Amino acid sequence: MKILHVIPSISPARGGTSRAILDMVHALQVQGIDVEIATTNDDGDDLLDVPLGECTLFDRIPTYFFPRFSPSIPAVREFAFSGSFTTWLFQNIARYDAIHVHAIFSYTSTIAMFIARLRRVPYLITPHGLLCEWSLQQSTQKKQAYLKLIERSNLDCARSIHLTCQQEQDDVLALNFKSPTFVLPLALTEIPVQIPDAANLLRYSLNCPADEPIILFLSRLHYKKGLDYLIPALGKLRDRRFTFVIAGNGTPAYEAEIQALLVTSGIEDRTQMVGFVEGEHKDLLIQGSDLFVLTSHSENFGIAVLEALVVGTPVLLTPGVGLATVVRDNDLGYMTDLDIDAITTALDRYLTDPDRAKLMGAHARQFTLENYTWDKIATDLVQFYRSTLDLPPIPS
Repeated sequence: MKILHVIPSISPARGGTSRAILDMVHALQVQGIDVEIATTNDDGDDLLDVPLGECTLFDRIPTYFFPRFSPSIPAVREFAFSGSFTTWLFQNIARYDAIHVHAIFSYTSTIAMFIARLRRVPYLITPHGLLCEWSLQQSTQKKQAYLKLIERSNLDCARSIHLTCQQEQDDVLALNFKSPTFVLPLALTEIPVQIPDAANLLRYSLNCPADEPIILFLSRLHYKKGLDYLIPALGKLRDRRFTFVIAGNGTPAYEAEIQALLVTSGIEDRTQMVGFVEGEHKDLLIQGSDLFVLTSHSENFGIAVLEALVVGTPVLLTPGVGLATVVRDNDLGYMTDLDIDAITTALDRYLTDPDRAKLMGAHARQFTLENYTWDKIATDLVQFYRSTLDLPPIPS
């Protein structure tokens, strides 16, 4: 079985989704699937320095990169148009048994589904949260028009729509697409190596007292992440001891907004903004912190949440995060409404009873290892591929 994964970008600048796709493909390779990736050289505002138009090994995966049209207009860059990708896919799509398309409202994804329909090659689509209610409410008129005129036909002709949590499936079912849906979570390929004495090492690096509670926000800095709720909530607790760490980057304008909000909330002197992190620095932050917090309006899954849970760091999530109900139902951390007072109350519960949080973290590690590893999930995904190929041909 030969499968082509199409995604607008696999740049680290695009966050956890790009990493999750690479991990998914690695796991499929282990399952014996012949799998390749076709994408653009997108790297956020920049471009990846990679060979173009030819098969190259990227993170040990056969990958085709194509040049992204990169004018000065950000919205056009984000659309990830690539004429050479279109030509290559039209000429080569018949080499694949099926196409797995990631994301929507992007040129590469849209044209891949259209060409697959035209050439009668089966495909499935993973929207990665872009069909969730909150996401569709952003740029509403443009997205609704795009969905009605272009993307609905593509989605209706997909063999299946892959969703990563129950909340996402509920939102998608309300849109009444003709294609069936199935829920299969994302996972972690590699379990981070435990760092001995991570708590003390982190506090030393941050110049904090050895017993200082550390609350970590680690994600791309974007208004959908709810920092405008989290920071004022922490401000209400400034009479308590804690250090707040913000790991991630965003546009200069939004980072300036966050700096100003820290000042007005009175916690700028106990907040450290460490920028984008990866590798050992990222592992140290997650393992050495006492609580991982993600208060997003909409977070389809949240790979960083899994990364925290698997090393035993309890989490505090809001309902817009796909894993929030799993965390609540299995006592892996805290789930609270996206509301300043509600978040304040949840944070106060943690600061008042840190021993209970540690017990949650220990349980979280065991639960994650049992349920969110790619060897298990990739097996199920292969079965969906096989069932997809057994279905009647799609209409052109």
